[in-house]
Amino acid sequence: MEIRVLKYFLMVAREENITRAAHLLHLTQPTLSRQLIQLEEELGVKLFFRSKHHIVLTEEGMLLRRRAEEIVSLAEKAKEELCHEKEQLAGNISVGSGELQSSQFLAELISTFQRENPLVTFELYSGNADNIKERIERGILDLGLLPEPVDIAKYGFIRTPVQETWGVLMRADSPLAEKPGITPQDLAGQPLILPQREILQNELFHWFGPLAEKLHIVASGNLLYNEAILARNQVGYVLTLILDCSYEGLCFVPLSPSIRTSTVLVWKNAQVFSPAASAFIEHAQKYISGMKENPI
Repeated sequence: MEIRVLKYFLMVAREENITRAAHLLHLTQPTLSRQLIQLEEELGVKLFFRSKHHIVLTEEGMLLRRRAEEIVSLAEKAKEELCHEKEQLAGNISVGSGELQSSQFLAELISTFQRENPLVTFELYSGNADNIKERIERGILDLGLLPEPVDIAKYGFIRTPVQETWGVLMRADSPLAEKPGITPQDLAGQPLILPQREILQNELFHWFGPLAEKLHIVASGNLLYNEAILARNQVGYVLTLILDCSYEGLCFVPLSPSIRTSTVLVWKNAQVFSPAASAFIEHAQKYISGMKENPI
């Protein structure tokens, strides 16, 4: 499979119309149709259901679309890394991050690095730790900012100075909203919305202790904005990391006893990085070291 043909395939999959895709690719329709037929013959599968004016991906087509997006992304990333100006550091660095207070620290790293290297750009991916680790493994992301606990045995890492605090996001008119801290007993029998990751759920179950067996879990999620909408509509109380943001009609209250966790900036061991990514990792290590030597 050629990268060029995969780009053709992705354009057709996006437009769902060969004529429109051919126009955008500056090809004739017969030429594009022939390329797609040859791709299907090469793979031995049918990629599209075709009608006169509309095409739809088959299951095999949807699988190829996911893989083609990854392949094209990696190819473009490699091209950027190899074609950077040698006189001045340039290129793109891809970083994954969850919804964390540590994102402020990540922003500081990026800001201080770009002051010295203005030709370097950053691509940010938002997701949970599992999504981010998967993309690091596949080489799509250079680094990821992850909350602990996380298995970091196969990663190079820097532990950030920021502590994340667990709490409850709830309606501001909830009876629990006036409390200074939320206890396990406060949440016993209440409808709860938990994070999707099993490792985080286990941390919370441990905090609940004997009450964990009697929890009333009504939903789970991985994006706080969506969970906030559920809380606003009285679906349940959201157990989540406290963030420096606000949602109309809602408030955060920390857990009591508190649960705090650190975060780590990780990258894959034994990986060849672009000059830009290598320089950024070195910058992050020096930045952290300087903070330790000169605490605020």
